[in-house]
Amino acid sequence: MRLPVGRPRTRPGAVAADKAYSSRANRAYLRKRSIKAVIPEKKDQTASRKRQGSRGGRPVDHDPDLYKERNTVERLINKLKAWRGIATRFDKTPESYLAGLHLRASMIWIDDLVRPPS
Repeated sequence: MRLPVGRPRTRPGAVAADKAYSSRANRAYLRKRSIKAVIPEKKDQTASRKRQGSRGGRPVDHDPDLYKERNTVERLINKLKAWRGIATRFDKTPESYLAGLHLRASMIWIDDLVRPPS
C-alpha cells in the first residue's frame, strides 16, 4: 500500500490565536474557509469599530473557553522549549528529536505529579 503524499485534506473546526492575528484579513480568510476564529479583538480595533457607529459592524464572536485551551497548549510548548535541545533542534535525526520530545514531556508530566499546581 502506498502512503499518502503531502498534507492531509482536513480542515480544523477552529483556529485559536492571540490578539496579534486579529486583523480583518485573517478573519475574512478563515470565514471564507468556514473555520471559526477564536481570536480576541484588540482594544484599538474595538474603539475604532465603536467610533464608526452602525458602519463599524458587529463585535467579533470570541469563545473564551476555547481561548483558555490555546493558552494551556502555548504554555506546554514553552515548557518543552525550555529544554535547549528541543528549542534549538540540535538533533540530527527525526528519531532522536522525537526521543528528546518524549523525554522532556515525561519530565514535565512527572514534575506535575510531584508538585501540585499552585
